[in-house]
Amino acid sequence: MIKKVLNFIIYIIMFIIIIGLLYSIIQQNITEKKYTNLFGYTFLEVLTGSMSGTIEIGDGVLVKLTSDIQEEDIIVYKKGESLITHRFIKTEDDKLITKGDANNVQDEPITKEDIIGKVIWIIPNLHFLKKMMITILVILICMSVILQQRRNRKNKQVETLAKQK
Repeated sequence: MIKKVLNFIIYIIMFIIIIGLLYSIIQQNITEKKYTNLFGYTFLEVLTGSMSGTIEIGDGVLVKLTSDIQEEDIIVYKKGESLITHRFIKTEDDKLITKGDANNVQDEPITKEDIIGKVIWIIPNLHFLKKMMITILVILICMSVILQQRRNRKNKQVETLAKQK
């Protein structure tokens, strides 16, 4: 019974991961954006140290897709083909000024249209967690295959014994 429940859980997890990846790929290709909109939120991994001290390389951020921001909010905005995660520090004229916490200078001004959203949650060491999740998923898949093979062998043994009687 435990084996069946474990197999069921493994299949559900794999199904959810596959559906999530397909949704993300399809949405990014249709919208031609570098992020996925899932109920008004997106999830990104930080690739640079410009926010070091607050957000480190490899950390994840949950971003609420909105342009409703306040000074000192950490925001994500687009600059060319890149997505930048920096702190919104002030408004000058109709332009927004941002700066990475670890940077010495302010960024070039942006417009409200450049904003993707504001960071509402920082997940430390996302890079490590992703590797760990992949490792656990591989282990679960291997366990599922091994359990299925053992079950098949057991069934063959039962069939062989039944034929011998």
